[in-house]
Amino acid sequence: MSGKTKVCPWWAVLLLALAVLIEPRGAGELQLAYIGPGAGFAFLGSFLTLLWALLVSVGTLLTWPIRMAVKSFRRGRSLKNARVKKVIFLGLDGFDPGLAERFMAEGRLPNLSRLREQGSYRRLRTTFPSLSPVAWSTFATGVNPAKHNIFDFLNRNLKNYLPELSSSRVNKPLRVWKIGKYAIPLSRSSVDMRRKSMPFWKILGEHQVDSTILRVPITFPPEKFNGRLLSAMSTPDLRGTQGSFSFFSTRQEQVSYEQGSRYPLHRNGKSIAGVLEGPDHPLIPGAGVLKIPFAVKLNGSRDGGELEIQDETLPLRLGEYTPWVNVKFSAGIGVKAHGICRFLLTQIEPDVNLYATPINIDPEKPALPISHPAYYSAYLAKLLGTFATVGMAEDTWALNEGAIDDDAFLEQAYAIHQEREAMFFSALDRLRHGVAACVFDSSDRIQHMFYRYLENRAQGKHQETIQEMYARMDAMVGRALKYVDKDTVLFVLSDHGFGSFRRGVNLNTWLVENGYLALKDGARTAGPYFKGVDWSRTRAYTLGLAGLYLNIKGREAEGVVKPGEEAEALKAELIQKLSGLVDPESGEVAIQRVYATNRLYRGPYLGEAPDFIVGFSNGYRVSWDAAQGKITTSVFEDNAKAWSGDHSMDPVLVPGVLFSNRKIDAEDPGLEDMAPTTLALFGIEKPAHMEGKPIFTFSGAPA
Repeated sequence: MSGKTKVCPWWAVLLLALAVLIEPRGAGELQLAYIGPGAGFAFLGSFLTLLWALLVSVGTLLTWPIRMAVKSFRRGRSLKNARVKKVIFLGLDGFDPGLAERFMAEGRLPNLSRLREQGSYRRLRTTFPSLSPVAWSTFATGVNPAKHNIFDFLNRNLKNYLPELSSSRVNKPLRVWKIGKYAIPLSRSSVDMRRKSMPFWKILGEHQVDSTILRVPITFPPEKFNGRLLSAMSTPDLRGTQGSFSFFSTRQEQVSYEQGSRYPLHRNGKSIAGVLEGPDHPLIPGAGVLKIPFAVKLNGSRDGGELEIQDETLPLRLGEYTPWVNVKFSAGIGVKAHGICRFLLTQIEPDVNLYATPINIDPEKPALPISHPAYYSAYLAKLLGTFATVGMAEDTWALNEGAIDDDAFLEQAYAIHQEREAMFFSALDRLRHGVAACVFDSSDRIQHMFYRYLENRAQGKHQETIQEMYARMDAMVGRALKYVDKDTVLFVLSDHGFGSFRRGVNLNTWLVENGYLALKDGARTAGPYFKGVDWSRTRAYTLGLAGLYLNIKGREAEGVVKPGEEAEALKAELIQKLSGLVDPESGEVAIQRVYATNRLYRGPYLGEAPDFIVGFSNGYRVSWDAAQGKITTSVFEDNAKAWSGDHSMDPVLVPGVLFSNRKIDAEDPGLEDMAPTTLALFGIEKPAHMEGKPIFTFSGAPA
């Protein structure tokens, strides 16, 4: 099943705009956002969504006694075969079994050691490929990628070979009313969830089992079910990207960033002026982006000053983040987009440098639904304070591109982690029956960015950062154990492990050198996004982090490889040539094995999958350029970025972890087993399409 989020038609927007004009100052505002590259279009009418949510919440409150009585009765009937009252999932993205086992042996992880001794510990099979969107989708649905339709972060568009987000698809309004320079949508817009199959929490909800699902990847847009959910990976920022930072400087120079933008700061006496850019104008095509001016006023003591933005004045200290700042982009009377960001003054002299995080969607006034029910994000923000909402909230690219340093990244990552902890333990405080699940990303992001210290490829005070992070996660497990009793099952798990990323492999360049990919006009390089590729002579290409594709006739727009015998022969040829590929500079095997996906997967979405999954060796990964469809002059290159650890390699090398307070009977559990295990714990038979199996052997009648 797929989820679809709709927004209001034009007439509702016009009625609301009229209402706003006669409301007192400070009354409700229309929310908007442009969900752009990789996600979207203009969302209008979020105010009505929130207004409706408010009315529903009032009605919910008034009918609460009756509903609770009915729910209790239905739950009692549904759960007569339940074996537990509560199931807790503590997800640690990227938590590596090799490092966990080493640190347990060194006495660094006492709580996980206790959980292993009193319950169980296993290495957990990950998915092919071992990427978070793929793995967590399998965790949620209990099926392989050919049944849930997520194969990578990116898919290629079969019509033009361009990349698109794998997790969600935007459908623009079919009709637009143009009035002068304005373009008013006459029909609804929507965002489709591209992940298929049904997550276990939706099945639980149908049996009156309550679930709170916090930041489990690939949950945007949020699907309706009997429970609560806060979306995670693939949730865009207010600009419509997957997280684009802003860097401001008085130093006037041309610098381009891959995932951010650089802007000038202008001195005016003691004040320094800048402009924060937001989403595109939603009603005037070509009008450009909405902007907010701000000023930095230094105090002359070389330690900071003040930030003035809109109606707010905040202390600005060198090397210290501001709290979340509410920013409001106006496109006219009553038409506003609300976001939040944090600022960091990174340098005062000789130049003033200022970093701003990606502009997150404001959880209290979301420009599009980021939770279910729609008011749940606002409820969490009111209860616990505002929080990051971007799917990839930790700004890895700002560190990659030198906009912030190691210390600033680490502070940001742990601040986001603390927000997530507050949500998780608040949910556990309220859990009486059902499921509470939360995925913590900091374990993944910190390993991505600090693996160079673990391997001593970088020197400095962060040599123990990864070890300290594992200890911090262990302490959180200790807190969670306090919520466990005889009627509770606790799972601590990860979607995959981790390895080194020292060298990149540009498979597109290899394909050119070996006659499988052709360029126009005798060129030696091309890209990004295959600019300059001659598709009429191209038989294979790569895009994304793990997939390799054949240019199939009748499937791709300019395909040349005939399906059937010709395609299968070409598959066998590429597998034979690429498996065991050696890096001539190091002498190491760069690719352990190449897998044909039609031998890995079975399911209705097999046709959407890459034709191959490339299993890189530890230390290797697809190069940054190849992931974007570029062709360069070298097949192999050093990875010079701070992003120095990865898991985009042979899945056999990077299993996850699985700890439980109960004995695990399965010898080789996989991520696909977690959904049916959860259903079985609540006495619910798994649906026929689910491939996983319970990891416990149940004997006798349920409690």
